[in-house]
Amino acid sequence: MELLDAHGEAMRGFDRVVHQVGTGQWHEPTPCTEWDVRDLVTHLVSEQLWAPHLLAGATLEEIGDRFDGDVLGADPVGAWERAAAAAREAWTAPGVLERTVHVSGGEAEASRYGWEMTVDLAVHGWDLATAIGVPHPIGDALAATLLERFRPLVDDIQGLGIFAPPVPVAADADAATELVALLGRNPG
Repeated sequence: MELLDAHGEAMRGFDRVVHQVGTGQWHEPTPCTEWDVRDLVTHLVSEQLWAPHLLAGATLEEIGDRFDGDVLGADPVGAWERAAAAAREAWTAPGVLERTVHVSGGEAEASRYGWEMTVDLAVHGWDLATAIGVPHPIGDALAATLLERFRPLVDDIQGLGIFAPPVPVAADADAATELVALLGRNPG
């Protein structure tokens, strides 16, 4: 699966789950122990708000703190829809994957940043689905692609505060279960 296809699928999956959040579920706990549902969606909306600017060449300093704090307002789903649409438009612009972007670790290839955004959308889609009690949105092909890309990197990202340590799963676990466990979720 190519990056833009994987990104689109992960974004659509997260979108489906966001639209299933009930009025009384915004403060439910999530598998991300420091976040409730609203915090998790805030994280994803904020990431989507950053993407168009970073892909256009802005530095972290130029963006500053404009996406800190409450980016959801009174309409969390609408905030997600607007941010996701702008981010997806930026990701599908001609030549975007050949660019270099400024990220917290320095400069990176836009494609690397894209894969990181894709896995974040997918795994947090699982987190959100788990929190609100609906089926997770990670399809088999997407999960297999992300496993292939991130399995070799897990040791390098441990200790950075990005993901918890891997959780063991059964040898016959499906790809989505293996992916979320690899990135510190307990799919139990």
